[in-house]
Amino acid sequence: MKNLHYKDFFWNSDLTCTGGYDAIIQYLNDGKRVCKEVEEFMKARASIEEKYAKDLLGLSKKVCGHNEMNSLKRSLDVFKLQTEHVSLSHLQLAQNMRDEAKKLEDFREKQKEARKKIEQQMDALHKQKASQFKKTMDSKKTYDQKCRDKEEADQNMNRNTNNTKHMEKLYSKAQQAKQNADEADRLYQQNVATMGKTRDDWMKEHIKACEMFEKQSVERINFLRNTVWTHLNQLSQQCVTSDELYEEVRKSLEQCNIQEDLEHFVNLRRTGDKPPAAVVYENFYSGQKSPTAAPPSRLPPPITRRGPLPEPTQNSRDTLYSTVQDAGYSLIQFI
Repeated sequence: MKNLHYKDFFWNSDLTCTGGYDAIIQYLNDGKRVCKEVEEFMKARASIEEKYAKDLLGLSKKVCGHNEMNSLKRSLDVFKLQTEHVSLSHLQLAQNMRDEAKKLEDFREKQKEARKKIEQQMDALHKQKASQFKKTMDSKKTYDQKCRDKEEADQNMNRNTNNTKHMEKLYSKAQQAKQNADEADRLYQQNVATMGKTRDDWMKEHIKACEMFEKQSVERINFLRNTVWTHLNQLSQQCVTSDELYEEVRKSLEQCNIQEDLEHFVNLRRTGDKPPAAVVYENFYSGQKSPTAAPPSRLPPPITRRGPLPEPTQNSRDTLYSTVQDAGYSLIQFI
């Protein structure tokens, strides 16, 4: 299939019309606007990456697992360190994006300057062409009018053949009309020739401009495509970089040994390997310990009934005390 080119498809049948050229300029302006939009998009994305990186960096500085110990603490330290590295990689990504946006801006400005010279030259040619076309058309009108005046003078002279003096006047008038017609014809032909040269010059420059504009379109499309491609490569590389950094955390977690951490805690904080002795019951009144080491209970001791009081004797001076279990206890008895 034959390639289509600007120089073959942006002409107009009207010599003064600039529709084809204007269509190309509109397309180039739209392309410049697209470059600006992509540039602003990448700058905005870089700002987002930078903010994310700074927030992530701040997060990596926060306390996390400070009181943990041994292998899990080492893993948590690696986790924080790699989080910091991820944040730094995002900062670098933001800078790379800004660099690419700057390249796009420079490219856009370079094309703008190159186009400016061509557009100024073409605008001057368009004005020159329009001015010369108007002058040529005006000279044609003058030429046509002078030719009609000449014909009318010739007809008047041919119709009046009786009066010699009048004939001379008509003849002189006809001669003047002929001279005027000849001068108008000469001026008209001169303007047509100038118009032809102006048209040729304009066509040559139009072709050059079309070729230059087409080249810019090719460069712009290629540059934009490569810029977006590079942008995506940067994002993909960031994912790879982040995954590599996170892999270091996973490797550290694989080395985290639960039993080792438990043993480390035991060895570091152990307080003794013997339990405390059992608490035995001690009777306040008897001063003797209970034979059984039953733990004290919050419940009151069981109530038992006292046996019959012993018969008093004359020889006994012993004093009897009641225990806490004696429900009928009332006083101390003396014999």
